[in-house]
Amino acid sequence: MLYHVTDWNDAYANGAHIPQADGFVPRWQEAAARFRAAHRPEPLGRGHLFRPAGRARGLMVFVHGGYWMAFDPGVWSHLAAGALARGWAVALPAYTLAPGARIAQMAPEVAAAIAEAAARVDGPIALTGHSAGGHLAARMVCDDGTLPDAVAARITACVPISPLTDLRPLLRTAMNDTLRLDRPEAAAESPALLSPRPGIPVTTWVGGMERPEFIRQARLLADIWAGLGAATDCVIDPGRHHFDVIEGLERADSPLLERLLTP
Repeated sequence: MLYHVTDWNDAYANGAHIPQADGFVPRWQEAAARFRAAHRPEPLGRGHLFRPAGRARGLMVFVHGGYWMAFDPGVWSHLAAGALARGWAVALPAYTLAPGARIAQMAPEVAAAIAEAAARVDGPIALTGHSAGGHLAARMVCDDGTLPDAVAARITACVPISPLTDLRPLLRTAMNDTLRLDRPEAAAESPALLSPRPGIPVTTWVGGMERPEFIRQARLLADIWAGLGAATDCVIDPGRHHFDVIEGLERADSPLLERLLTP
């Protein structure tokens, strides 16, 4: 069967295709607030840094999504639970949202926050992010100097979750009224159109019940970067949709966290 997108807004609409979608954000906010009450974070610019009891085994970084237009790290604090339980510090960087910033400005902001966290926490670094945050996590391991070399050398895994890896289709959506992408920026900020840093394993992770475009985008990065010499995989998590595919980060023994934190 031919795959043909005719409604680009619907192709990238998640909530409209998830039962009881309206309940997810309030639950995330409540869970995040409870987690911060039990585990007080250090400030990381406008983001957060959680530390385990004792010396950290390394640093996990989670970059939040929201189509580069919504949310902040405080909505996602509970996603630090699994890594923290395994003895890792967890950084949740903040970045300026559109329309206050263009996507090309967000990647350097995230890189600066990661570099700051890396200066505070020794050991390996594991990068992940969800949706637009998955895009930004992948941008961190592009071979274009976005991250300082000394920080990039410590990265042992990058797991973009439901990532947007080719931004050009977004030019056809109404959200671009806010994002203000043009063709040169869309190309320059698309990980699938860039080269990966050598030596960093990359696994794209996407729910099996997600919109077809998200599955295609996840496969795209794994396929293209494999052809450029990176060690890649694309895991399609059965039964998961765009809003619950991240839940594995809360569990220390989840397959998602195993892939992210096990060298």
